[in-house]
Amino acid sequence: MTTNAATDPMIGRMIDQRYRVRSRIARGGMATVYLATDVRLERRVAIKIMHGHLADDQAFRERFIQEARSAARLSHPNLVGVYDQGAEDDTAYIVMEYIPGITLRDLLQEHRALTPEQATDILRAVLAGLASAHKAGIVHRDLKPENVLLADDGRIKLGDFGLARATTANTATGAALLGTIAYLSPELVTRGAADSRSDIYALGIMLYEMLTGEQPYKGDQPMQIAYQHANDTVPVPSAAEPGVPPELDDLVAWATARDPEDRPRDAREMLDHISGNQQRATGQYRTAVLRPENATAILPAGSAAPSSADTGRRDSGAQDDATRVIASSTGGAPAAPGRRGAPGPRRTGSQPGALSPAGQRLADKSAKRRKRGWIVLAVVVVLAVLAGVVGWALGPGPWGNVRIPEVTGKSVAQARQLLQAQGLEPTARTDSRYDAVVAKGQVSTTKPAAAREVRKGTPVQIVVSDGPRMITLPAIVGQPLSTVTAALDDDFQLQDDQYEFSADAPKDTVIAANGLGSDGQTVDLASVGEYAERGPVTLTVSLGAVPDVTGTTLDAATAALDEVGLVVGTQQERYSDDVPKGQVISSSVEDSPAVRGSAVDLVLSKGPTPITLPDVAGKTIDEATSTLENLGLDVEVPDCTNVLCRFYDWKSALPVTATDPVKGSTVYRGDTITLSYEQ
Repeated sequence: MTTNAATDPMIGRMIDQRYRVRSRIARGGMATVYLATDVRLERRVAIKIMHGHLADDQAFRERFIQEARSAARLSHPNLVGVYDQGAEDDTAYIVMEYIPGITLRDLLQEHRALTPEQATDILRAVLAGLASAHKAGIVHRDLKPENVLLADDGRIKLGDFGLARATTANTATGAALLGTIAYLSPELVTRGAADSRSDIYALGIMLYEMLTGEQPYKGDQPMQIAYQHANDTVPVPSAAEPGVPPELDDLVAWATARDPEDRPRDAREMLDHISGNQQRATGQYRTAVLRPENATAILPAGSAAPSSADTGRRDSGAQDDATRVIASSTGGAPAAPGRRGAPGPRRTGSQPGALSPAGQRLADKSAKRRKRGWIVLAVVVVLAVLAGVVGWALGPGPWGNVRIPEVTGKSVAQARQLLQAQGLEPTARTDSRYDAVVAKGQVSTTKPAAAREVRKGTPVQIVVSDGPRMITLPAIVGQPLSTVTAALDDDFQLQDDQYEFSADAPKDTVIAANGLGSDGQTVDLASVGEYAERGPVTLTVSLGAVPDVTGTTLDAATAALDEVGLVVGTQQERYSDDVPKGQVISSSVEDSPAVRGSAVDLVLSKGPTPITLPDVAGKTIDEATSTLENLGLDVEVPDCTNVLCRFYDWKSALPVTATDPVKGSTVYRGDTITLSYEQ
């Protein structure tokens, strides 16, 4: 699954000043797993981050930390390694080994059922890792195909110890059963308690599913499936898939027995059983049980020989498996009290210490056995020495296994030194590939990959990064944000969008796009034709024009600005003959460009400009009229009723004697002033 910073704020974030989150891998019930870069060690890691809504729940937080502690105690090639654990602000996280590949669930969805050989190989790898956990006293408690990782390089690893508990801890869960219902053992369903045999039950269900392509129990409700686990016997896989061999039928039946006492006690016992079956099936190994040689008593001189009855029985082979101890005696005297020896053989001839024929045969047989014993001892010593030499050669010696070191991000020379230090042989010829994380010229990976166990002396090819692949950019500026995001999301790392107000671009239109060049400088992506794969892209998006609040009241202007994320800045007042008092005359933004949170300064109207009425008395009517009209006032002059006014221009001749309102009064533009004069 791919996502971007517009939908997942974790992407692009630096955690604990060390882990740069790159992309999302998977999301589960307790946490989300991301691909990240450990900038300190220059390696890719998987980082599991607890969901924010669970961080305040102490029980969930403790369970999350328990996963890290449980997994960190384990180290095995078939277990996902845990590197680090911590918390930052309200974020709890676990840093794990990154395994590129698919899960067993993905493989089953693609192929439905696996061949018996494939299923056995996967089961053996899971059992090997699980045996290490069981030996350390850890029960996984959540075994299912989703937690079995199949790496691109062929490695098989078991991960997600999110429900793991120490076997000595109280594993009861009360009313809530943890784990996936399809793989829960009967004792987990009925009692809520689990031990290593509960993991074996889950593995038996997984083996059934691998062989048949389906789970043994089905139901519309989880409790229906749980009831079947607790009360029914798991059918043999061959009933659903006739090609399954009887040995695997028996293995499923053994692992899924309803009574835990009837199952393997742990993963090691089941793994040893599988290995033994394979050896017998292939004929590669045969074990012979040798009956031990029975001890033979040494007959000292003068000791008694067996009776004729005993001699007869030995000669006939009826009691050849045991040699009786012969008591010392003289002549035919009976054995000492309390001992069960038969009467001793009589001497023949006159030579001292001579034995009867039967006694001589017994002595000769004893001598042969002693000789054969020395030969066997010599062989055992030689084999022990050879075993020691082979053990040394396969361990610290030249034939031993070593783990390929992590060299990602190193120079080629440094990588060669690290590989040689491990007893590996870096090939003279390197390979190359595009790498969106590792800088050009540095080591991207190795073939075989890091952490894989190989023989000392194994050739290892170094793969050098060609840097990120260059990708042609689509049209960006002037396009809708949704269109640009969909076009860039799969190939680039979209950072948090930046928003600003623009009078020239409609709302939610991209007005700029910036990236980072190889020199770390900002690049205008609108001016280049291509850009590095997985490179960071920051889009600048239009918020539309700043709202025009001219002519509105202060309250209305404040509400309009607040709706788009702007705030009211300074407020000035000014007289206006055109804008009513209390309304906005004009607005301006100091920030350029304006963004959310920018302040908008307002100029508010104080109403019309006041005018102090001047003294125009003594001026002619025309002069007074001109003076007052220049101030924006209207002038009214009563008609002249004197008959003489008809014969001359009386307005230019007669002086003003008074005004209404009187001089010094406050008037406003448009007010009417009435002039008085003597007729």
